[in-house]
Amino acid sequence: MGNRGHAGDRRSVRPVVIGAAMAVIMGGAGYGAYALVGGAGQDGGDTTTRAETVKSGPLSADEVTAAAERFLTAWQSGQVAEAAAATDDPAAAKAALTSYVKDARVRNLALTPGAPAQDTVTFSVKGTVSYEQSSKPLAYDSTLHVVRRAGDGEPRVDWRPSVLHPELREGDRLVTGEAGTPPVKALDRDGGELTTATYPSLGSVLDGLRAKYGEKAGGRAGVELRVVRGEESKKAELSDTTLLELSEGTPGTVRTTLNPSLQAVAEAEVAKRKRASVVVLRPSTGEILAVANSSRGFNVAFQGSLAPGSTMKVVTSSMLIEKGLASMDKKHPCPKYFSYGGWKFQNLDKFQIKDGTFRASFARSCNTAFISQAPKLEDDDLTEHARDYYGLGRNDWQVGVSTFDGSVPVQSKAPMAASLIGQGGVRMNPLNMASVSATVKAGVFHQPYLVSPEVDGRRLAKAPRTLSARTLAQVRELMAYTATSGTAAEAMAGVDGERGAKTGSAEVDGQKKPNGWFTAYRGDLAAAAVVQSAGHGGSTAGPIVAALLKAGG
Repeated sequence: MGNRGHAGDRRSVRPVVIGAAMAVIMGGAGYGAYALVGGAGQDGGDTTTRAETVKSGPLSADEVTAAAERFLTAWQSGQVAEAAAATDDPAAAKAALTSYVKDARVRNLALTPGAPAQDTVTFSVKGTVSYEQSSKPLAYDSTLHVVRRAGDGEPRVDWRPSVLHPELREGDRLVTGEAGTPPVKALDRDGGELTTATYPSLGSVLDGLRAKYGEKAGGRAGVELRVVRGEESKKAELSDTTLLELSEGTPGTVRTTLNPSLQAVAEAEVAKRKRASVVVLRPSTGEILAVANSSRGFNVAFQGSLAPGSTMKVVTSSMLIEKGLASMDKKHPCPKYFSYGGWKFQNLDKFQIKDGTFRASFARSCNTAFISQAPKLEDDDLTEHARDYYGLGRNDWQVGVSTFDGSVPVQSKAPMAASLIGQGGVRMNPLNMASVSATVKAGVFHQPYLVSPEVDGRRLAKAPRTLSARTLAQVRELMAYTATSGTAAEAMAGVDGERGAKTGSAEVDGQKKPNGWFTAYRGDLAAAAVVQSAGHGGSTAGPIVAALLKAGG
């Protein structure tokens, strides 16, 4: 009886334990359908454990479709909490989806998904934006990605702000209301209106002009849906962007220096290529005559921060000549390899020039010809030279819109050597490198500008020093020789008159192909272009620059 009574006690206890375990499972259902069940037996015997397997591996098409539809259906029906729960970051998603209704004032949503492509679903968005007595239809396409949620592997929408709208970055918001600044009517140098309908890549430039001159140009703000940038976007110097005008404001007028015919050619050239950017300047004044980017978002031409590769050798050459470390027609080493600071540098295809001159090394873009001079230089020599003669890295350009003015940081050992050939920590964009060619052509640095300083009394930046006549003559001859007999010859064929050029290729981690660079001048025009992840500059960026130099007459 005693044994039977003890056994009965154990049977009466067991359901309570299981019930408690089941309560844990159900209570955790909001976090996934997986739980750990088991524990020590009542008699202290062996522990029995069973764990559900966490889902893993590639997502199936059915999983992607179901996750996307769950999110989009809830979002469309206004069930914000349910839509947020269908993502891998419910808190952030809920805040953004709530703001979409409250701040962006988007109503009557219709979300239509396309067929999934692996883990990606593109969907169309249609709705109505309303503010007081004004309303307008809204339509755009966006994209979401489905991932496995950490912990249980369940498919969830990978939350990021761009799911709401492709223009959004972290910290950005969509807001409908009276515009923060009045609109501007931007004009080219001849008085023609600049619009994205005619010049598609000018969107970021026009946004920048509005941000700077909207309140100064005498306009009146209207009502619009716009992207209000957060701190991270502001650090990247991105401006607020208008997505939809509900009621027009009264624009002020801002005249720019852009040349309409050159701008049209620049637009056409970058449109032929992916991730291409170009700038054209007038060396004698610094006026910006054209700017274009393949990308319609970030303005790489003005704000990019990229290693310029061998186009930087224009700056390095003038420094070496000024210091007496190189001379155009004197013998100059160009070995296959040169080691410095623990790094082994080499030339493209490991070529060498035996008993060659500095002219030959520049024209063929010999890396070791420049690296070999590193032991004779101070760490800050290139930094000071770029700053004092070319106005680079001073952060004082007043162009009329936001720009990145180049960076040549002080470095030591191998990174310093790499900076001599436009790698290491050196960072430029087409505006900077067009200015380098313009400085060589003009003989003095003229800060580039898009809006005349007379409009608002800006003080243009100046470089404290000018290259000596001897150095200028040699650098011009080096660039001229490269344009006719060096790596730039093929691209510059057919560009006549007084001209000079330099090619560049910049290796970037994670890219199979380098960024291709090209900078050149002809007459009173200077231009530079970059085509990212495309290959060598002579064949990628070179044709863009050459087409613009030819178009300039």
